[in-house]
Amino acid sequence: MATKFQKLTLTETVRRTQEHYYGKSRNLEGTPENDPLTEDEMHFIQARDSFYMATVSETGWPYIQHRGGQPGFLRVLSPTTLAFADYKGNRQLLSTGNLAASDRVALFLMDYPQRTRLKILGHAHVKDAREYPDLVAQLASPEVQNKVERLVFIELVSFDWNCPQYITPRYTIEEMKDVMIELQQQIAELNTEIKSRI
Repeated sequence: MATKFQKLTLTETVRRTQEHYYGKSRNLEGTPENDPLTEDEMHFIQARDSFYMATVSETGWPYIQHRGGQPGFLRVLSPTTLAFADYKGNRQLLSTGNLAASDRVALFLMDYPQRTRLKILGHAHVKDAREYPDLVAQLASPEVQNKVERLVFIELVSFDWNCPQYITPRYTIEEMKDVMIELQQQIAELNTEIKSRI
């Protein structure tokens, strides 16, 4: 866990809860302003084809939204800045509205086959895509640029890698195709070998 992430999430109430259950808690002093991404986090983010984003409404309720696209659609612009093109959806605009009230955001990125997850805290701001065609061209592939309604930029505060415990491995169709090709080749080789012995 990066030190700024600990400072932000290990509140007094959390520390008291840790003391209740485990007899001790952590207390951090002198944390940095933010924890920039390293090459490991940047590579992980660029390989993802989806993530979950949490925002908070002005009434204090959290809201979680799924975002998906081609691997790398969540762009790493720098070690402290992420961005993605946001497309036409169900027209509720809950995340967008929440970000107008509070810019705090949490991202949850999963790699199910490798049982790995990355959590990110940051401040997000939304730009109307109609006003920034050059940015749309940078953040969205040509075939989907006409579907982009907003551009979301996230200034990173910190991140945390979670343990793999209790993550059930799941695979995309594309990932399964790679496995199936190998199995089909092995089956073909075995069939050839069997036929040669008959």
